[in-house]
Amino acid sequence: MRVNEYQEMAMATLNPELSKRDVLINSVMGLCGESGEAIDIVKRWMAQGHDLDREHLIKELGDIAWYLAEAATALDIPLEKVFQGNIDKLKKRYPEGFEVQRSVVRLKGDL
Repeated sequence: MRVNEYQEMAMATLNPELSKRDVLINSVMGLCGESGEAIDIVKRWMAQGHDLDREHLIKELGDIAWYLAEAATALDIPLEKVFQGNIDKLKKRYPEGFEVQRSVVRLKGDL
């Protein structure tokens, strides 16, 4: 499946009664909530002696993907553009792959 196909299929479940503004607000709140659920699974594994619940974590990552697609939809952009923009930023920041120094000392305007 291609990322834009995912976005189209996932957004078939978007509440059609929401305005673009409400879709954007819902998406960023959803990203925070689902990321918190993913963090909680990892916390239980790292700090509380649980086995890593990989299946549950995979489901939460899917929920994060849904909200990311929702945010892109609210901005009227294909999800592929978000992904490509991130790759372009990473290539500029780490042209030879990850380097601690480039991570610590960022160029002006490097967000």
